[in-house]
Amino acid sequence: MSTVSPLRRIDWLPKLVLAPSFVAAFLFIYGLIAWNGYLSVSESRLLPNYEFAGLDAYRALFDSDRFHVAAWNLVIFAFLFIAGSLAVGVLLAVLLNQKIRAEGVLRTVYLYPMALSFIVTGTAWKWILNPGLGLEHTVRGWGFASFSFDWLINPDRALYCIVIAGIWQSAGFVMALFLAGLRGIDESIIKAAQVDGASMPRIYLRILLPSLRPVFFSTVMVLSHIAIKSFDLVMALTAGGPGYATDLPATFMYSMAFTRGQINQGAASATLMLAAVAAIVVPYLYSELRSRR
Repeated sequence: MSTVSPLRRIDWLPKLVLAPSFVAAFLFIYGLIAWNGYLSVSESRLLPNYEFAGLDAYRALFDSDRFHVAAWNLVIFAFLFIAGSLAVGVLLAVLLNQKIRAEGVLRTVYLYPMALSFIVTGTAWKWILNPGLGLEHTVRGWGFASFSFDWLINPDRALYCIVIAGIWQSAGFVMALFLAGLRGIDESIIKAAQVDGASMPRIYLRILLPSLRPVFFSTVMVLSHIAIKSFDLVMALTAGGPGYATDLPATFMYSMAFTRGQINQGAASATLMLAAVAAIVVPYLYSELRSRR
């Protein structure tokens, strides 16, 4: 006769059910991360080659002008994308917090872009910004023959097209976070400030928005993560062009690993992207755990 109590069996049941998915996640996430890390220090070219090569791929990476362009593009894109998404999202949240009519409809409209994939967003904005059939073509059809908006094919401005598309998709997400934060603030604080003679803009700038610092922090973390991993939006909108003017580390990694036969350099680029994400996420997780304790 078994001596294991029914309660002890119940305690083990969730662990038994979750074990296969845990093992699979460990192998296919952390196992592949480790494999990618080794490929970055191997002799891999067109096919994986597990002969150790040290840091040669990283040296070649930092000597590459294309990687320098991709890294600098990431800095510009991340700064403008995060700042623009925050500015538009906070503004929309403040406007909707005034309890205007049709708020539910407007909230749905602003959130709708977030329901789309970056592939759909990139394709749609590629049509809109295409000089031959988009905005420029439409405005010229209205009679403004001198109007020009060729950013998509201009190497110096094509990156800003990606920024515009990214802000359009992510601003609604930022709005939802800040609107939830604003709705969670006690209205008595606002009334007390109004009694003291403070105007609504001053209340928002000096009291309400500063009290949402955790929301700001979390939003910046999420947007930074999106910016570093941006691949599908770039591929759908510009494919890294013209030339490699809009390359980001993610598109550079894909090009080196799958079209140029330099798997080790592609893996090195992916490893640096992982390090950048970890540099953002790990301090955030540490602060969250520390605050809970």
